[in-house]
Amino acid sequence: MKAVKIYSKNATYQKLEVLKTNRNKRYKYYEFFVEGVRNINEAIRNNWHICSFLYTTEKPLSNWSKDILRTVNSDCNYELTARLMADLSNKEDTSELMAVVKMRDDSFEQFYFSKNPVIALFDRPSNKGNLGTIIRSCDALGVEGLIITGHAVDLYDTDVIVSSMGSFFNVPTIRVTDNAQVMAFIKNMKADYPDFKVVGTTAHEQNPIYSIDMSKPIMFMIGNETDGLCRAYKECCDVQVTIPMADISSASSLNVACAATIMFYEASRQRR
Repeated sequence: MKAVKIYSKNATYQKLEVLKTNRNKRYKYYEFFVEGVRNINEAIRNNWHICSFLYTTEKPLSNWSKDILRTVNSDCNYELTARLMADLSNKEDTSELMAVVKMRDDSFEQFYFSKNPVIALFDRPSNKGNLGTIIRSCDALGVEGLIITGHAVDLYDTDVIVSSMGSFFNVPTIRVTDNAQVMAFIKNMKADYPDFKVVGTTAHEQNPIYSIDMSKPIMFMIGNETDGLCRAYKECCDVQVTIPMADISSASSLNVACAATIMFYEASRQRR
């Protein structure tokens, strides 16, 4: 595909730049910025719509980049100067290939569940790294879908995508602002899966994680880093579980991403 050449920080470059830095602009264009070999590979492998590839010919391209530019369809590619690529890159060693990718709709229809699904909900996440890490843990431990609720960090922020290490493109993740939609989803899941259980996570002493049967269809509800789960979600949980701390520990709880990972692992372990 023929590329549009960019030699200065013109209007096109500025659009590329704001996709990295401005949440409102991302949603205006319905596009987001992607950098990193694994992230780009996973976006392609999972059939995300590639709007553009960005590269420079002032430095030799690897066979990996050449193959992608030759074989992967995109709407319009951009050839930048090496200086402009460096200014866009988040890396000390400038990426040779970057991408602009189209967002996906926030719809429960994104989810395709197995006969015995594990699902997660993250209520009002406030830290980009935690959200990216939880997405990565979902991918690693068989969680089939993630719901993000309320006023939260931006799912499509570059820091979220980078911290997911490519898993962002493999785990269906949707944002839901209306609690009623979540409640209706849970009601439908319980109709489709009679053993479906909603498990809330809490730092307070509740049921130890290992005492709960997680071998049946399950949905984990993970609370905000500071405030935990909102009241509405606490009340819809069938049970709340905690990760017991060591008797000699001065820690009262774990980082939310660490705690979620342990919960996912316990469900995975019980199903083996």
